[in-house]
Amino acid sequence: MLASVRGPALAVVTLPLSILLFTLSLVAIVLLPVGIGVVALPPVQHALRRYANQRRRLVRAWGGLEVPEPYRPWPRRLSGGVVGQVERCVLLLKDPATWRDIAWLPVDMTAGFVTAFLPPLLPLNHQLTKRMLEPTREMLLARRVEQLYETRHDAVDSSAAELRRIERDLHDGAQARLVAMGMSLGAIEALVERDPARAKEMIAQARENSAEALTELRDLVRGIHPPVLAERGLGDAAKALALRMAIPVEVDVDLPGRFPEPVESAAYFAVSEVLTNAAKHAGAERVWLDIHHAAADGGMLRIAVTDDGRGGADLAKGSGLAGVERRLGQFDGILALNSPPGGPTMITMEIPCHPTKPA
Repeated sequence: MLASVRGPALAVVTLPLSILLFTLSLVAIVLLPVGIGVVALPPVQHALRRYANQRRRLVRAWGGLEVPEPYRPWPRRLSGGVVGQVERCVLLLKDPATWRDIAWLPVDMTAGFVTAFLPPLLPLNHQLTKRMLEPTREMLLARRVEQLYETRHDAVDSSAAELRRIERDLHDGAQARLVAMGMSLGAIEALVERDPARAKEMIAQARENSAEALTELRDLVRGIHPPVLAERGLGDAAKALALRMAIPVEVDVDLPGRFPEPVESAAYFAVSEVLTNAAKHAGAERVWLDIHHAAADGGMLRIAVTDDGRGGADLAKGSGLAGVERRLGQFDGILALNSPPGGPTMITMEIPCHPTKPA
């Protein structure tokens, strides 16, 4: 009974929309050589994608069939003005999902329209929609290759930036102190017989410089790979990190053991960045950190950081969170952000992995 109402209602609503979007898409493509299509194609295709996504949701709600979105992700940053419009147009034309959406429209106008008026055939309309709107195996493979290329590129950039940071810290910190200490020792050697009192003062100063250089070297090593992380694992390292924060951090850790060293390092520095953001920029008074591993989901390390700050965090603004997202992407990890204005802010991070050593 419900299908006999849903089908005709769907047909009446979608037929004019399908015809309109198909016509506008063809006109925009035809007008590409004269430049008008460059302006018209992106908004038309964005409207078509919203329309197709709505149909995907209906197929899931009415037919119980999952239809994932097949669209390629947009670059993190697009140019503005005319250049940006051309870039969007090129990206849309290169995406196979754009052409599949356009090809789906005439099928939806004909076969979809007819089956919508025949309730027993409505599931066949759902199957047809799923087949035409879901990503093909080739599209999934191409998307995976793009993700691997992007994460590899990010990994190279991150490694280069880390090396530059280490070089800068060594040059400006410990190296400068060691050079000064060497010069002091030369002066002490010349003064040791002529002015023993002055030589003794310079020896004390050189000892102080050596202690400061050693402290800077230890801090540098801790920044590369904290000793507590190497010795005791992610859970204890996160607890130690929380204790050093200027605001209270409640920590809940439930981990079955140790994880691969690169995963632990990425997770640790991700937590460090998120906690630092909460303390410096969110105006938070309290933070909650939860770290656990879900074996039932194929092995997933899950980290949730919640603060009671002002909210309004945005990944698109190029903040440190974008760097965290790229770091996690090297391990097929993801970062999800929920930060409405006024707060609270909740950041969830997931990294697929399995324990390497039991607790």
